[in-house]
Amino acid sequence: MRYRYYLIVPLLIIFHGVAAQKPPLYTPVQLTNGQMGHTLNSTQCISANDEWVVFDTRNEDTKIGTTSTIGILNLHTGEIKTVYQNPATTIYGPGVGAATFSPAANRVMFIHGIRNADSIKPYGSTRRAGVSIDIAHPNVLSFMDARNVYPPFTPGALRGGTHAHSWSHDGKWVSFTYNDAIMERLGKDRRTVGIMVPGHVRTPKDSAGENNDGEMFAMIAATVTTDPKPGSDEIDKAFDECWVGNNGYLKPDGSRQHRAIAFQGNVREMNGRTKTEVFLLDLPESLPPQDISALAGANDALPPAPPTIRQRRLTYTAKGIEGPRYWLRSTPDGSLIAFLARDSAGFINIFGVSPNGGPVTQLSRLPFNIQGGINFSPDGRYLVYFADNAICLTDIHSRHSYKLVGNLHPYGAVSWSHNGKTLLFNQYVKHPEGGEWLQIFSVNLDHRLSQYLQSRKI
Repeated sequence: MRYRYYLIVPLLIIFHGVAAQKPPLYTPVQLTNGQMGHTLNSTQCISANDEWVVFDTRNEDTKIGTTSTIGILNLHTGEIKTVYQNPATTIYGPGVGAATFSPAANRVMFIHGIRNADSIKPYGSTRRAGVSIDIAHPNVLSFMDARNVYPPFTPGALRGGTHAHSWSHDGKWVSFTYNDAIMERLGKDRRTVGIMVPGHVRTPKDSAGENNDGEMFAMIAATVTTDPKPGSDEIDKAFDECWVGNNGYLKPDGSRQHRAIAFQGNVREMNGRTKTEVFLLDLPESLPPQDISALAGANDALPPAPPTIRQRRLTYTAKGIEGPRYWLRSTPDGSLIAFLARDSAGFINIFGVSPNGGPVTQLSRLPFNIQGGINFSPDGRYLVYFADNAICLTDIHSRHSYKLVGNLHPYGAVSWSHNGKTLLFNQYVKHPEGGEWLQIFSVNLDHRLSQYLQSRKI
C-alpha cells in the first residue's frame, strides 16, 4: 500500500528554561499527521542513505502485542509505505514493533510475536522473534532467529523470545535481549543478551506452530545466574546493550578487539541490594564455535554462552548506574561507552567509561534530569537527548551542554541521520478528528549549529 501525507506542519516551539530569553535555534517540522502511532526505535531507525525512516504503528510503548504494521517514511518526499502488515493481529498478538534499519542494506528488522498467538499463549517476552524485510519486497518476511521449544533443543535456535535487535556496523551480526520460555516455566527466567551471526538453522516442524527456522545462528552471549554471589561480578540480569565502536576498540597493547558489546548488568552488593553496572563482552573473530552441541541448552538450564566470549565488568560505582529506560551508547571509534547515572548534585547526567575499564568520567552537568535515551552524533563529538523538556546536546570534548529546542513533550529518544544533518524524534499531537497520536518530527541541523552553540550553553 502506498500513500502520501498531505500535510507537513512546521511546529513553532518557544525556548524556555535556562535560556528563557533566547529565541529557539531550530524549529522542528512535523513529518506525519495520520490517526495512528508512528513510533521510532531508540536507535538505527534511519536507512543507510538517509532516505527512509522506519516506524511501527504503536501509540503506546507497551502495545507491541496489538500492533500490526511497520511503515517507512521518505525523508525527502514525505511518501509513506507499508512494508509489513499482519491482518491476523488480535488483542493477543502476534504483534510487531521496535524496527531498525540495517546500516548496510535497505532492510529492516523488527520484533514479531509467535504466529499462533491466542488467549492462552499471547504475545510476551518469551514469545517473540526477530524478523526482517527488504523494503523493496513488502510483506516478504524472513525469521532471523530460529526457535525450538521442544527437547532435544537445537544448537543455533533459541527457546523463547528475542527483543531490541541492533545491527553491528557492518550489518552482518545482530545483538538482542532475550528471555527463555523453558526457564520461565521453572520460575528461573532471567533476561540476558545474545547475538546472531550468519548461518541458516532448521528446527523440527510442530503442529502447534511454536517452532520456526532462522536465517541466522543465534546464541546467548552474556552469562547470568539466578542467585549472584553478593560482592561478586556475577549478574542476574543483562540488558539494554550496544555495539562498541564501528570496528570495536583498541586495547592497551595497541591490538584491536574487532567486535564487542557493552550492556547493563545487575549485581548484588554485600548487603543484598541490587545495583546496575556496565559490563562488556569481547567477542571472538569467528562464531559460532566448532563445537556447537552445548549451545542448545538443557531442560533445566539456559543455553550457555560460547566459552570464547569474554565477559567482564567495567564500572564499580558506589550506587550503580540509573535513569529512565535507555540503552548504552558507544563512540564510533569505540573509545568511550556512555551511560546515565545520578551525579553528586542528585541529577541524572551522562557519564563515560573506556571499554578497557578504568575511571568513570562525568560528561554532562545539567541542573535537571535527562529524560530519555542518548545517541552519539556520527562523528562521535556530541550526544543528543531530551532534558528539561528540550532537545539538548553535550560536547564530550568540552563537556559543555546546549539547548536546541524547548517546550517539548519528550517521548523515547532523539536520533541522528547518518550524515549528521538531521535529528528525528517523536511527540504526541492532537488530531483534528480526535485523539492524540505519536508523530515524527525532524530538526534540520544546518551551518548555524557551530555558530550559535556558545550562546546557548547551559
